Amino acid sequence: MTAAVAAPSPTAVTAGLDVVGSGGTAVDGAIAAVFVAMATEPGIVSPMGGAFITVWPHDGEPEVIDANVEMPGRGLPPERFGQGLIEFTTSYGGGLTLYAGPGSVATPGAFAGLGLAHERHGRVPWREVLAPAAVVARTGYRLGSAAASYLAITSATVFGWDPQTSALTNHPDGTPVAAGEVIVDTDLAATLERVGEVGARDVYSGGIAEELADDLQQRGGLVTLADLTAYRAVVRAPLRLRAGDWDLATNAPPSIGGPVLAVMLRELGRRGQWTLDDVIEIQRLVLGHRLQVHDFSRDLEADGHALLETVEHHGLVGLPTSSSTVHVSVVDDRGTACAITASAGYGSGATVPGTGLMLNNCLGEPELNRLGLHALAPGTRLASNMTPTVGRADGGRVLAIGTPGADRITTALMQVLGRHCYEGMDLPEAIEQPRLHVTFLRSGGAQVQIEDDPQLALAVERCGLDAVVHPARAMFFGGVGAAYRRGDGSLAAAADIRRASATGVA
Repeated sequence: MTAAVAAPSPTAVTAGLDVVGSGGTAVDGAIAAVFVAMATEPGIVSPMGGAFITVWPHDGEPEVIDANVEMPGRGLPPERFGQGLIEFTTSYGGGLTLYAGPGSVATPGAFAGLGLAHERHGRVPWREVLAPAAVVARTGYRLGSAAASYLAITSATVFGWDPQTSALTNHPDGTPVAAGEVIVDTDLAATLERVGEVGARDVYSGGIAEELADDLQQRGGLVTLADLTAYRAVVRAPLRLRAGDWDLATNAPPSIGGPVLAVMLRELGRRGQWTLDDVIEIQRLVLGHRLQVHDFSRDLEADGHALLETVEHHGLVGLPTSSSTVHVSVVDDRGTACAITASAGYGSGATVPGTGLMLNNCLGEPELNRLGLHALAPGTRLASNMTPTVGRADGGRVLAIGTPGADRITTALMQVLGRHCYEGMDLPEAIEQPRLHVTFLRSGGAQVQIEDDPQLALAVERCGLDAVVHPARAMFFGGVGAAYRRGDGSLAAAADIRRASATGVA
């Protein structure tokens, strides 16, 4: 079989293509590529975070596998909550305060979700899917520029307090590993080989689960063996929408990202010949609603469906106004599409001893915990912006697309899919176009983050808002990756130059 792959690095692309070439499906290839990314992007992502996997089989209906992180703490006394957190302020994103440490670690879901996706849609053995990541961790890899740039500003703080983590990401003198330097991680290689042999459930009810829970309990974290044993990835019906002649399937509630993207794309469609002014207005209305409702929601699923129903019946006037992630897209020659977005937050800085498994800090991300740190009940899925999307159109066209980028995920995809699905712009050109993103101030006002482009600046001026100008093609605005099949059956892929990403077809 052949496939098109868009992934964070050439090594990840090669892994995906090799696994498909050995008889695997697009899902096998996407899982292999995302595990390589998890093994080679320290600080950006790790296997101990969450993920969403959107699949449209060539011979079936689309589905989303929800493997997002959960609030831990089953069986712990109330006084344990609020503990184990370390506050850090970094220059990332123009200045960011976050919480790392053992108490920032949420119950991970990625292993469970990727394992379930393989069970449902894979064709090659599980151990062969994990093998490329294990090999690259054992033999060594050159650190990419995205991970290096993040480690450069967090190595002494987030990734400096745990000696095991620091030994991987820093030199003995405390300086961070730089782009192009070789990292070898034999502990992680052994763990991936172990999971490849015994299965993903080892992370939840086997030896790895016991090591993880024991370590965090000793260090003041909240994740217990009961949390790990209870965790299950969930298969959900996707959110479906029409965009031009495309039938798109994306992340459904309780995800925030899918409903927000769907509403913004539908509104672009209603406006017909839309302009940059429309993009700004739609983002301001939809993201303002999100800020007031979804970011403080205690029932994300109900509020997500309410958003969709409100806009369906009343339009946007019915709305009140006011990390680290990686993505892989694969389409194979049979027409199966798989989009995987995975995140470990900004990283807790903790590594489970002897395993190479860096842990997430999803409980320490303020934007995902606006109700308060440790405020949710154990077992509650956290909010997520991740929006892996697949689609089909007349003539046998197939698409898998997504992006990292925190709250810029939905706005990046809105602009790329809007240009491709409604205007017919080729995907590489649509991805390359300059982007904007509306943000809200504590004072209640809004401003527009833009790439350095005169047309964007004029649009912001016409809307009467202030612009914050970033360099052209800035990583702040995501890193869209798309794999697709054209109407003539040929395969192609396109990746964003805003991040160190790669594509391949073979």
